[in-house]
Amino acid sequence: MLNSLSSFKFFDSHFHIIDPAFPLVENQGFLPDFYTVADYRQRLSAYQLAGGAIVSGSFQGLDQSYLIATLKQMGPQYVGVTQLSHETTDQEILRLHDAGIRGTRVNLKRGVAKDLDDLDSFGRRIHELAGWHIELYIDSRELVDLKDRLLLLPSVSIAHLGLSGDGFATLLQLAEKGVRVKATGYGRVDFPVAPALKDLTLANPDSLMFGSDLPCTRAPRPYADEDFQLVIDTLGEDQARKVFYDNAVSFYRPAAH
Repeated sequence: MLNSLSSFKFFDSHFHIIDPAFPLVENQGFLPDFYTVADYRQRLSAYQLAGGAIVSGSFQGLDQSYLIATLKQMGPQYVGVTQLSHETTDQEILRLHDAGIRGTRVNLKRGVAKDLDDLDSFGRRIHELAGWHIELYIDSRELVDLKDRLLLLPSVSIAHLGLSGDGFATLLQLAEKGVRVKATGYGRVDFPVAPALKDLTLANPDSLMFGSDLPCTRAPRPYADEDFQLVIDTLGEDQARKVFYDNAVSFYRPAAH
């Protein structure tokens, strides 16, 4: 197993840093344990880690200070996906872009985002201004009603394989049309992962981006090294390289890779 971990360049498309130096906001009665940069690097020390996307959690609200500080600590091969108000100014978006942020998260699963009236205009504005994408944390059963709107957006990703098998057919249709899907949070989904990885790869070999989801807050099962190995066993080494690195780097375009 350890040989496999170190044999593939890995851009971790989805993880969280929870730094005790910065404030947290209780979400749905939940506050996470701290998880520092040192904790993260130690956990993945056996991997050929070559960058990643640090994602703001529901418990971090609209705070940008922790993310900017973390990106400075991690280096230019890392990017951020943050949470923003639709009313954020162009000037602020460009400031955050200069700090390494490359997208904004719409968190429907945890109730952070409720009003999607501005999704279309905001998604186009951030892409035209800074090349950013919209990332959805959503149960895929809700994708049926959103599909046509999402296909009009210039750049979209969906986290954790869409969570639900009931909406997986819609997720496949979106992947086929260019929406990126994160192969993350295996312990969160309610369907077998290996067939889903195969189906998504057949729909679009450029769609899947693997991530650890560390520290896996509120997940029924935390990340395991076997999750990484499953990609290799299911898709083969050539496609695994795309899922572990190439697809995410082409999507996030970090400053150095």
